[in-house]
Amino acid sequence: MAEVAVALDVASGRDALALVERIGEAISWYKLGPVLYVREGPDLARELLARGKQVFLDLKWHDIPSTVAGAVAAAADLGVSLATVHLSGGPRMLEAAARARQAGLRIVGVGVLTSMDGPEFGTVVARAVDDVSLEQERLVRLGLEAGLDGFVCAAAEAARLREIAGRHAWLVTPGIRRAGDGASDQRRTASPLEAARAGATLLVVGRPVTGAEDPKAVAREIREEAAGG
Repeated sequence: MAEVAVALDVASGRDALALVERIGEAISWYKLGPVLYVREGPDLARELLARGKQVFLDLKWHDIPSTVAGAVAAAADLGVSLATVHLSGGPRMLEAAARARQAGLRIVGVGVLTSMDGPEFGTVVARAVDDVSLEQERLVRLGLEAGLDGFVCAAAEAARLREIAGRHAWLVTPGIRRAGDGASDQRRTASPLEAARAGATLLVVGRPVTGAEDPKAVAREIREEAAGG
C-alpha cells in the first residue's frame, strides 16, 4: 500500500508544526523542502522527528561529488528517512551519494520535474523532447547503475519505472490531486488511486491538504483513496 507524505509548503516552522498538530495521526510522513528548510534549518526536522514523524528532506542536491556526499552524511546524522539528489548530477555524484548514505536513510533521484513538459525540458537539454517519460527512463537508468534507492516520478511514469527499477525501488510521486483540486504549478498530476495503482511507494500532496479547512479529514480521504490501489 502506498504511503502519503504531506509537503510542508507553509510560511514558517510555527505554521508547519501547527499543521502537523491538526493532522495528528492521519499522516506520519512530512516533506521538508528548500524554502522552509532555509528559513528554519535542521531544528524543524528534529522537532518533527521528536513527534514521531518521518522526514522526507527534499533539497535535490546537485553539486560536486564530495559536497553531495557530505550533505547525505549530514542528513543521515540528522535522522531523516528520505532525501533527494538530481540525477543530472551524473554518475560520480550519484555514486558518491549512494556510498554516503547510512542505514535508515534512502536516497531517491529526481529526473524531470513534474512542473515541466516536453518543450520546456527540451530547452534545458537543447533538443526537441516530445516525451518526457523517455528522458525520465534514461536518467533513472543512471541512478540504478549508481545504486540509488529509488526515484521521484510522475504517476504516469510510475508503472514503466517500476518495471525498470524493480519491486524494491521507492517511487515517490508528487503532483497528487483529488478530483476537483487545482493543478497549480504541477503539469503532470494524478489522483491518489491512479498513483497507487501505477506502483508508487510514497504519494506527496501539498496544497490540497495544507490549504484545506480540515486538513486531517482531507489527509485521511487521500490515504483511504490510495489504499484502494
